[in-house]
Amino acid sequence: MPPDLIAQAFRSQAAPVEFHGRWPAGRSIVNARPTKVAAVFGTRPEAIKMMPVLREIDARGPAFTLCNIITSQHTDLLDPLLRRFQLQSHHCLNVLRPGQTLDQLLSRLLAALDAVLEEASPDLLLVQGDTTSALAGGLAGHHHKIPVAHIEAGLRSGSRFSPFPEEMNRRLITQLATYHMAATPSNVQTLLAEGVPPERVFLTGNPIVDALQIVLASSPPSDQLHALLQELEGQRIIVLTSHRRENSGDTMRGYFAVLRDFIARHSNVTLVFPVHPNPAVRRECVRAGLAGPSIRLIDPLDYPDFLHLLRSAWLVVSDSGGIQEETPSLGKPLLVIRENTERPEAIDSGCARLVGKSPETLAMMLDELAADDTWIRGVQATVNPFGNGNSAKAIVDALTNVIDPIETRSSIAS
Repeated sequence: MPPDLIAQAFRSQAAPVEFHGRWPAGRSIVNARPTKVAAVFGTRPEAIKMMPVLREIDARGPAFTLCNIITSQHTDLLDPLLRRFQLQSHHCLNVLRPGQTLDQLLSRLLAALDAVLEEASPDLLLVQGDTTSALAGGLAGHHHKIPVAHIEAGLRSGSRFSPFPEEMNRRLITQLATYHMAATPSNVQTLLAEGVPPERVFLTGNPIVDALQIVLASSPPSDQLHALLQELEGQRIIVLTSHRRENSGDTMRGYFAVLRDFIARHSNVTLVFPVHPNPAVRRECVRAGLAGPSIRLIDPLDYPDFLHLLRSAWLVVSDSGGIQEETPSLGKPLLVIRENTERPEAIDSGCARLVGKSPETLAMMLDELAADDTWIRGVQATVNPFGNGNSAKAIVDALTNVIDPIETRSSIAS
């Protein structure tokens, strides 16, 4: 299917999953035992994007059984989400240790997953994105000859060390995965160009759009956020998030200083920064002097409140990958404070602009937008390049058509 026609599928609320090749013959779960799906995740972004898929799997009734394996990298941020989304933790690996390196985290994950997968013996292992837990899940699935389905497959920034370590994680997961759920036509083309068999690649959209729609429809702002937004009524709100390892140190401090100075020069603008719990981020806030009556440094918000905060923003400034998908879904403009992005669709659609690794460029862009915010006002009319909220259904439709639980692991994973 030509890319332009694929893109049109996102504009139809009834759009089915698109795939590249024929459905494998003989894949049927009629009169077969349920397919046991093990989902591996442990960070807040993973839980957000997994939630719609896990709900859809659960809604398929006897066709599937679920086994959620929580790796627990973001314990403080993850637990409220699990409760809110009513996601059960069947296995909690508790691998988080203060100050551990990426290698130490990966080794603990693999050791813990080895025992859990041996006990649970799933037919399929589900991973999402580019985290260390996703890489560990893919590698453990390969070691146990369990087929791996990768949600959000095919993202590439083109730089091995930016974002770090996510860029290499996602490249390695592609080599380990059996099924590849790609969010955009560009992601599909990347996978095909890398030699992934076309019958293993599925265009599904990104389930973050599903999650965002579900949460906003069911969760009003908390009293605390409502009070904050009332207090800031009439102000132009800039929402800031920053946590990337490659921005730490001088670059992050430079971004913060630019925002501090911009806010000081514009009395009608307020900065709201839900500060990431990473001590390095908090340290750079202090070093940059990021403080003042129009600068609100607040604790991390739960996901519904964060979405409502984004909804109220005049402008968003962030180095987050997920926010590059959330802002087009909300019609909000984004300045990406990174040197590259694995989500160029946000840039190409006109919803986001890439700042680069340059605080000076950020200062110039902010001054231009203060003088003329035509771009900001026009973003709301752009088409969301990441889907329309039917991604979970598309993903589970794909899995339903390719998995036969009667087959052995080795034959499915071959």
